[in-house]
Amino acid sequence: MADKVTPPNDLTSTLNLRQLRSIPGSMASEELYKSLSAEQQQVVNALSDGVGILLVLKGAGVGGRYLLDAMETKVGRDINNEICLDDITVSRSHALITKSNGQYFIKDLGSLNGTYLNAISVRDTAITSGDEIQIGKYHLTLFVGHKK
Repeated sequence: MADKVTPPNDLTSTLNLRQLRSIPGSMASEELYKSLSAEQQQVVNALSDGVGILLVLKGAGVGGRYLLDAMETKVGRDINNEICLDDITVSRSHALITKSNGQYFIKDLGSLNGTYLNAISVRDTAITSGDEIQIGKYHLTLFVGHKK
């Protein structure tokens, strides 16, 4: 009769690589602006003072532009949103961008995949020029017009 072999008590864990998100490198607003194409720079330069625009610089929908010219802008997969991001990774009613006293804010509306600001999960927070918002597989960067 063979001796019974007992396996060692190793601790095993599983890492889900799909949930790892790259953290955007720290880039000053001026560096970020210089990284834009000439056409994108023209769009940002044409913004009125204090008016924001979301540019899709990477991820799904690269080249997309979303002007934030209302006090509230709803973002989601549903076509009734002001910003419709048509992908299953985006909830029908995903997030709300508001403007108050010259400052922009983003609020997650209970989305399944969450809303990320500069690769950090957020529920309700201020956003400033140069910040990257991730909604599903979309990466949107905020630019705010300012006249010199």
